[in-house]
Amino acid sequence: MSEEFTPIDLDAHVYGGEYDRPARNLHQSRSAVISKNGMVATSQPLAAQAGLDVLQAGGNAVDAAITVNAMLGLVEPMSCGIGGDLFVIYWDAKSEKLYGLNASGRSPYAINLNVFREKKLKQIPIDGPLGWSVPGCVDGWFELHERFGRMPMGKILDAPIHYSEEGFPVSEIIANSWNGATKSLKKWPDSADTYLPDGKAPAVGEVFKNPRLAASYRAIASEGRDVFYKGSIAKRIVAFSEANGGYFGLKDFADHTSTWVEPVSTNYRGYDVWELPPNGQGIAALEMLNILEGYDVKAMGQGSAEYLHLFVEAKKLAFADRATFYADPDFNQLPVAELISKKYAEQQRKRIDVDQAATDVPPGDPKLVNGDTVYITVVDEDRNCCSFIQSNYHGFGSKVTPGDVGFVLQNRGALFALDEVHLNRLEPHKRPFHTIIPAMVTKDNQPWFCFGVMGGDMQPQGHVQVLVNLIDFGMDVQAAGDAARVRHVGSQTPTGIPMAKGGGVVAVESGLSIEAVRGLQDRGHRLVIGSGGSFGGYQGILIDWKNGVLHGGSEPRKDGAAVGY
Repeated sequence: MSEEFTPIDLDAHVYGGEYDRPARNLHQSRSAVISKNGMVATSQPLAAQAGLDVLQAGGNAVDAAITVNAMLGLVEPMSCGIGGDLFVIYWDAKSEKLYGLNASGRSPYAINLNVFREKKLKQIPIDGPLGWSVPGCVDGWFELHERFGRMPMGKILDAPIHYSEEGFPVSEIIANSWNGATKSLKKWPDSADTYLPDGKAPAVGEVFKNPRLAASYRAIASEGRDVFYKGSIAKRIVAFSEANGGYFGLKDFADHTSTWVEPVSTNYRGYDVWELPPNGQGIAALEMLNILEGYDVKAMGQGSAEYLHLFVEAKKLAFADRATFYADPDFNQLPVAELISKKYAEQQRKRIDVDQAATDVPPGDPKLVNGDTVYITVVDEDRNCCSFIQSNYHGFGSKVTPGDVGFVLQNRGALFALDEVHLNRLEPHKRPFHTIIPAMVTKDNQPWFCFGVMGGDMQPQGHVQVLVNLIDFGMDVQAAGDAARVRHVGSQTPTGIPMAKGGGVVAVESGLSIEAVRGLQDRGHRLVIGSGGSFGGYQGILIDWKNGVLHGGSEPRKDGAAVGY
């Protein structure tokens, strides 16, 4: 485990805190937002408002989502940007069908395992050019827009270009994350020039401008995807790579394509929960839900030690499979259907001791016949639904800004394994294992809940906790996200790192009751206090078909905002 945690001291830490507000769920920070026509929910208010403006100007869910993503690339640059990848689940109201888009990039043709053997490296470095993969974000925008978009791309990028040139005031949470990356950004002159005006990160309330990003956005708006993959932006990135120890060539960018995929699902207590198949980790959430469905979670009670113990044990089982079986399906035959089957969940459930935490969890046998992120959810007046997630991976990705382009390149390639027999081993022109996962829930063949929880390994854990809060415990969309979360850390990884000694640790939030904390400790869990922001960033929009309205929830742990009209 690379994170640092503080051991729990029951005498020094307060648990079970609640808000003093007149609501059914006392832990709830604020009411759900309710609107009739369209809604946007994401992690930064200016970005959410820009998306809402697009909806009100006649754009649809795809148009608004792209606007929000481009805005977030400016206002939350540590988390996302056009140097990263994206994934989408989209409900098209006209065809009444779900679509999945995998817009993740691939490794350079010129890189292979021998590169790291010669450098005597056992893991791919998080910072620098060795962790680069081709950014898929821009191609993802155009794939979505060409198939489902309504407004011209130039109009969609108007607000992001405006704010890039005129500036925006930096908020507290974003300023803290930005400042934490200062030392790493200073190692790369173009990153320092772009993100550290006067040699330091912008302070709270300071207005930050990124004219270089505005220029890149203008080029994309006027010249289309090709400027990024075949034109001036690609050429500048490749020239920088060649001069700074990278392995990118022009062919890596020219050959990039996104992939339309079929979302996969399981039924959890009458609700169809949809995720995307690997190379992402979405099916881990489905496996966890299948395991939990065999227990009377509702009777155990929200936040109870009994329920949370089963949740953590289900996570350990699903993540053991994640470390073994998740990889690029173009290179491997993956047992996706088997891993998310009810029969396999029954088999996995038998491995759980209801009274004792497991310390050694090998993968199951499915018998064949996977950081910093932003999440965006948009539902428009036609009830098109866009579940959209985009990321640089770690904060500011590789920390490298390749010249004067105005954005960093992701470090997603660091998620390859360097073990030559691993399914997720590094190979040329291959997609690495991916953490970012959008989700959607349908009920009676209609979209019901469009949501996601950003945050590395927390994402499937967050998906499950939010859904259990909604479905089993009957919370509204805001309360379901506000409720105290837990996060297990220490499972084996798709990069080949083994499970942590003793089975890892469970990070808990202060809203958990002291009875639950003691109950988990009694079952053998090692508990720690989670660091700020380590429990993910949730956004969700629920469709109330009976009343014809939308209910939006957003993340109080971030600068979350759900806005509608």
